[in-house]
Amino acid sequence: MKRVGLVGFLHESNSFNPRLTTRALFEASALVTDRHIPPHWADAHHEIGGMLEAMGDGGGEVVPLLTAEAVPGGPVEERTYEGILREILDQVAGQSLDGLLLALHGAMVAEHVRDADGETAERVRRLVGPDLPIVMTLDLHANVSERMIANVTATTIYRTNPHLDQRERGREAARLMGKILAGECRPVQALEKPPMVINILAQRTAIEPMAHPYARLEELVKQPGIISASIALGFPYADVEEMGPAFLAVADGDPNLARRAARALAGEAWEAVRRWRSPAVSIPEAVRIAAAAVALPVTMLDMGDNVGGGSPADGTLLFDALDAAGVEGVLVVLHDPAAVAACAAAGAGSSVSLEVGGKSDDRHGRPVPIEGRVRLLHDGCFVEEQPRHGGQRVQNQGLTAVVETRRDHTVILTSLRLAPFSLEQILSLGVKPERKRVLIAKGTVAPRAAYEPVSARVVEVDTPGITAADPAHFAYRHRRRPMFPFEPEARYAPEREAGA
Repeated sequence: MKRVGLVGFLHESNSFNPRLTTRALFEASALVTDRHIPPHWADAHHEIGGMLEAMGDGGGEVVPLLTAEAVPGGPVEERTYEGILREILDQVAGQSLDGLLLALHGAMVAEHVRDADGETAERVRRLVGPDLPIVMTLDLHANVSERMIANVTATTIYRTNPHLDQRERGREAARLMGKILAGECRPVQALEKPPMVINILAQRTAIEPMAHPYARLEELVKQPGIISASIALGFPYADVEEMGPAFLAVADGDPNLARRAARALAGEAWEAVRRWRSPAVSIPEAVRIAAAAVALPVTMLDMGDNVGGGSPADGTLLFDALDAAGVEGVLVVLHDPAAVAACAAAGAGSSVSLEVGGKSDDRHGRPVPIEGRVRLLHDGCFVEEQPRHGGQRVQNQGLTAVVETRRDHTVILTSLRLAPFSLEQILSLGVKPERKRVLIAKGTVAPRAAYEPVSARVVEVDTPGITAADPAHFAYRHRRRPMFPFEPEARYAPEREAGA
């Protein structure tokens, strides 16, 4: 039986967040080795869970080596990146393998290397040699580089945003590995990178501008000779040369077919994105919507403090504005270890006066004074059984305090940053979202999978911050030029070849 190694090293890194991502943050999320990997990931709606499942169905003997993932944040600290990569390389070197499944994010930036995923792929390839099959999975928000693709045999990328197909992409990668090892296909890859960046708000795959390109993708994968096709929409908060969407096709031994397919996808998206206009509302307009709403609750997406994009998770601009306007019944989750400690010292049931949030920097708002009662202290651990963005099943937001204020606000204070990908983040604390007027979710697209089922309406709010939706807010140093929409004169004219 063929032996296939399994490695995961995933982080979405925000270049504009000055706080480095350390090893402790990987350990708090998912730094798991060898025999501990299957019990951690087997039931998760994550590509690693899908890889384990498909390999267990007869794809070969899976050899779990190391998986590491952390909540999106600032660039990965140099010693953390090098330390984890060294552990990966040592694990791979210690095994006799016939293939390797490699789960990367595609938007990792390290303190000392911008294309960290390309670096990882290259160093793994250098170790195993040119002939060992490597099948890589990437996040839909990957900033795909030629270096990543050149060092693997085949690649597949999530196709949904919110990311609900991660496990299926892992299964696809494992099945493809089985075909490669059986000699049933000879993958060749083609990558197209049009000179554009896609606003994070335009990256919902079920609606335009991206619905049509993804429909085209589904047509292409049925074409004879095409093994797989993928679109990465890019991560505009990583200031790297590769920033922007990528269109990838994998063909069976036919590089020209792969190139035509990748160009067809890129051309569809280029035209669609140029026509798109943002539906986001300002903070004052959001306040008016909240005050006038009859059907409740209204979920408001705080896009400038998008935790899944690497923001601090303690932004208060939207909450402060709603509170100042007298809007009652707001639920907000804030990362504030100091406030949690104060609540823990006071004890459950105690009255507290606090200043919450707004402590990371001056870009995301000020600390907001609140008075209320500590209803609950909780360890912050919960389990998400449903497919949700991010795919993790067991989640941890650290010691957590739930404060009910005199204005009927529910303020959830956490010790660890955690993106609002699961409604269990609040349900596990006994919070009933249907009883609130406004639910603030710190994200742009990802929270929809969790929050839409309990919301009468979802409103995208154009809050400032290090994950502001409009990329024009950022001073990029490393991006390509010209690039749409920064330079409207940017052009992309893929060859229109027959059969694409």
